[in-house]
Amino acid sequence: MKNLILALCFLSLFGSYAQSISHLDFQDEQETELVAQNQEGPSFQSLDTLSNKELHKFVKEKGTTAKLIRQANNYFEKMWYAEAARIYDIVLEKGETKVTFDLLSKAGDSHYYSGNLEKAYKWYHKLYQIHKDDIPEDKFFKYTHSLKATGRYKRAERLTKMFQKNRAPSDAISSENNTIRDFSSRIAVKNVSINSQYSDFAPMFHHEGQVVFSSAVDSSFLTTRKYRWNNQPFLDLYTAKTNEEGEDLVQAKKLSKNINTKYHEASVAFSPDQKTIYFTRNNYGKKLRRGKNGVNHLKIYKSNFVDGNWTKAVELPFNSENYSNGHPAISPDGQKMYFVSDRPGGYGGTDIYVVDILENGKFSEPTNLGRTINTSKKEMFPYVTDNAIYFSSDRAMGMGGLDIYKSDHAEGFFSVAVNLGKPINSNRDDFSYIVDEKTQKGYFASNRKGGKGDDDIYSFKQLLNLTAISGVVNDSTTHDLIPGTTVALFDENGEKVSEIVTDENGSFVFENLEPNADYNVVSVKDGYFEEKTQVRTKPNESISVTQTLKRLKEVIAEEKGVLKIETEAIYFDFDKFNIKPQAAEELDKLVEVMRAYPDMVIRIESHTDSWGSKAYNKYLSDKRAKSSRNYIISKGIDASRIESAIGFGEENLLNDCSDGVRCSRELHKLNRRSEFIIISM
Repeated sequence: MKNLILALCFLSLFGSYAQSISHLDFQDEQETELVAQNQEGPSFQSLDTLSNKELHKFVKEKGTTAKLIRQANNYFEKMWYAEAARIYDIVLEKGETKVTFDLLSKAGDSHYYSGNLEKAYKWYHKLYQIHKDDIPEDKFFKYTHSLKATGRYKRAERLTKMFQKNRAPSDAISSENNTIRDFSSRIAVKNVSINSQYSDFAPMFHHEGQVVFSSAVDSSFLTTRKYRWNNQPFLDLYTAKTNEEGEDLVQAKKLSKNINTKYHEASVAFSPDQKTIYFTRNNYGKKLRRGKNGVNHLKIYKSNFVDGNWTKAVELPFNSENYSNGHPAISPDGQKMYFVSDRPGGYGGTDIYVVDILENGKFSEPTNLGRTINTSKKEMFPYVTDNAIYFSSDRAMGMGGLDIYKSDHAEGFFSVAVNLGKPINSNRDDFSYIVDEKTQKGYFASNRKGGKGDDDIYSFKQLLNLTAISGVVNDSTTHDLIPGTTVALFDENGEKVSEIVTDENGSFVFENLEPNADYNVVSVKDGYFEEKTQVRTKPNESISVTQTLKRLKEVIAEEKGVLKIETEAIYFDFDKFNIKPQAAEELDKLVEVMRAYPDMVIRIESHTDSWGSKAYNKYLSDKRAKSSRNYIISKGIDASRIESAIGFGEENLLNDCSDGVRCSRELHKLNRRSEFIIISM
């Protein structure tokens, strides 16, 4: 029923209610009641009334005639996708009819829109096998969605790369720099009690521990009204109570009759004082009204709570007969409404818009949130907090179907949206996410495997995370603990995660970290060299680290009456004078010393091994000395503090590896070095 949701969300896309309500192609009132079978036996016009067994019997008697296919096409055009899919399956599986692009395409689409992604994959896969060189982009997009939804991730990724290489695709299937992460060890997800065999979705917080949600469960014994898109009952709004822990929904009952009608109502939002409700409904009146394209569109309605009852709902002024508006979301201050629309001028299938709610109750003109949020695909189901907007999108590089994204916002600007990852998202449709920022508990809907029905509502909560890095900082010589040390934590991408200062005991701790992740712990203290340690975390364990700092003055040593800055040997590759990464680390230490002693002046001496001519080695060592000099200056040390940078070639070998003496590569390497002589300090 997620299709209905999406349907309540417009241009259908996925199965279930989330998609079906996209087009909301409703029949006359008489057609919404269960169609009685022709008393003289079934005909092509009444195939939708037959059970699967009866339909197979009918086809066996009549054969897979062109007339049967025309009837399936008629259902498809009416958007009775569940009925169309049954006939297409029989026609294709019997193999008596020529397999055409149109037949495979409609068979795949019928299952796709009605939520049977396994069957959608079957026919899209066959379509791709036959038409891979000229398959339209929209069909390829649906095919890759069905691949992901059925767990075929690697094939979806491989085919997408091939498609991008061979064509110039739109941003609908272009790559996104959006790494999908797994937070399963930190977030618990639970299927709530009020879910039915039909579609339940779009939860929204209400007052006094209540949640209002949309459901296709048919609680009436006197009607068999069904929505032909997916043969499920029409959507209504229900209330449910949260349990004491706030992790389950129970005691569902219908919302006011002034809100619910015999057609679709879904996706609600409340004003901060809970006295105004906004919700989505297919436009209706004494007669259902259709737009120019023949589709019965969605509109946003408003009702006020007066004297203990909801007033008759009225539609908002920016609705239209020719495009849909739905999925309202109200900002915490009540001053803005975010909603979804397929109105002209957007970026894709459906975009998220915003209007100001003025003091006089009127609304400003809708404004598109722009490309930071919207893409050429569908963005829908917004939910807004003080600092972020959450929404669902079927953009190509997600996990499959609709995924839930978060974009931080401040002063009207939105950041690039980030996929919430597992376990919130799955390879099916995940949408209508809400969260209580104080408790970090909330709800969302999904048609993932293992649910009770079509779309189910799930609760989520943050689990206690004990993953941590703790430790102490001490002095390398005295082993005394060092309080007041700045300790920073960086992730594997070099981004700073956190920074703290050691306490009086020289200790520090970083908590609530990602399990099985690589971090760098970096300690900085005046008078000491920076210390860096790489750490890999373990789930719900605290990894202990000792940061041992070396005093800057400890590297100043006297050798034969000459003061030098002792570093690890700075080696160069054979016949090279470029600064290698390991050499850069040692030169950085030298820079730290010179910063600590602002009056220090040094001389750089570089040396080579005995390979090559003496003249060339003299030239090469001079290049190496000047490379070291230039690197130090590039780090902010004034050039006047380096008296000279001279190369001595092979004049001062450290061993006996001179010309004509056989030595190993390692022994020759020892002679390729730079030394730093202190002239004054």
